[in-house]
Amino acid sequence: MADGPGSSPGLPCKRPKITKDKIVPDTGSSEPTAPFFTRKLRKAAVGTSCDIRLRVSVGGFPKATLTWYHNNELLPPSEAQDAGGLWIRDCRTSDAGLYTCMAANELGEASCSAVLAIMDLGEGNQVNADPRTGPQIHSMAFLTPCLLFDSLKHYPRQ
Repeated sequence: MADGPGSSPGLPCKRPKITKDKIVPDTGSSEPTAPFFTRKLRKAAVGTSCDIRLRVSVGGFPKATLTWYHNNELLPPSEAQDAGGLWIRDCRTSDAGLYTCMAANELGEASCSAVLAIMDLGEGNQVNADPRTGPQIHSMAFLTPCLLFDSLKHYPRQ
């Protein structure tokens, strides 16, 4: 392997990490700019009774104020919201849906959105069979066992 200019023999060259989200570095300049997301919301899934933080990072000057929406309804400001994101504690199925973060300052606004899925993994739920519609699964915890049970074949003993 040939070493390029400025490389150290025996050490691999450093390559920039590639991510899905376009990351715009914050230069730290006090030049007035409209807000922009350096870290956007990402879709997520969590079980009921769990905590999750929907994280964002915002650049721009002057500092942007963040406003949060759940299914297009304004979430009232709370201690669960800060410059780094939104905490959702003790998740319930009603917390599932589309979350949007709006960043705004006097020069403009930016927004990003992502879906949060809440999985009810409780053991008290049942699978009901309706002759018209077939089995109805009321809990993700039963999804895999039901599918496995349906796919088992019975072979005669020899």
